[in-house]
Amino acid sequence: MTRQESAGELVRHAPGAHDAGAALLGGTTSPTQDFLRGVWEENPVLVQMLGLCPALAVTNTVANSLAMGLATFFVLTGSSLLVSTFKNLIPKEVRIASFILIIATFVTIADMTLAAVVPEIHKALGAFIALIVVNCMILGRQEAFASKRPVGRALLDAVGTGFGFVIAMLMMGSIRELLGNGSLLGYSVFGPSFEPWIIMILPPGGFLTLGIILLAFGWWRGRKAAEVPRVRRWPHGVASRRAA
Repeated sequence: MTRQESAGELVRHAPGAHDAGAALLGGTTSPTQDFLRGVWEENPVLVQMLGLCPALAVTNTVANSLAMGLATFFVLTGSSLLVSTFKNLIPKEVRIASFILIIATFVTIADMTLAAVVPEIHKALGAFIALIVVNCMILGRQEAFASKRPVGRALLDAVGTGFGFVIAMLMMGSIRELLGNGSLLGYSVFGPSFEPWIIMILPPGGFLTLGIILLAFGWWRGRKAAEVPRVRRWPHGVASRRAA
């Protein structure tokens, strides 16, 4: 019996065998899995630890976090749409340069839109809007998924991953603004007697907040895994490369 057949036997007799087996053996995933994967189970920030530069730098307020999250969401979905549409026309030798050019186009649109609609937030975000071009989360989804899947599936993956990124940004922004200013979206929550935790709106507060969220997230996942034993899932696309 080969190693892959042994893995197949293990998967078929394990809880959640259908979904885990597809991920372990490199099988196809359903549209629902394409969408939900990036929202929670493979959240780009909380699980894959991607896009940490904006997550740490601009999440000192909810407004900044939401603006950066939506800009990244727009760039990811737009670039996935174009890459999947023209994947057969892009030569393999220049695919990475082509992906970056497509991403940069949507970043420019997002940058100019933010400057026109919310100039104060655009000024606060500064160079981090332009740095969306080199966000490895976006380029990674183009290379690993959008360039190999139909348009509909690529959009589902992009929307799920982008939504997961927005969720992570809002979690960090809410905690930091609430403790650092005692407010949410500029509205006072704790009243005038609250003494703000200044460190939470400073750069160290980003690391502290992310660490606390990751600790709570890891504890919750560990507790859930202990209650229902499951076969380990490889990140999407890894299993097929290991089998090859």
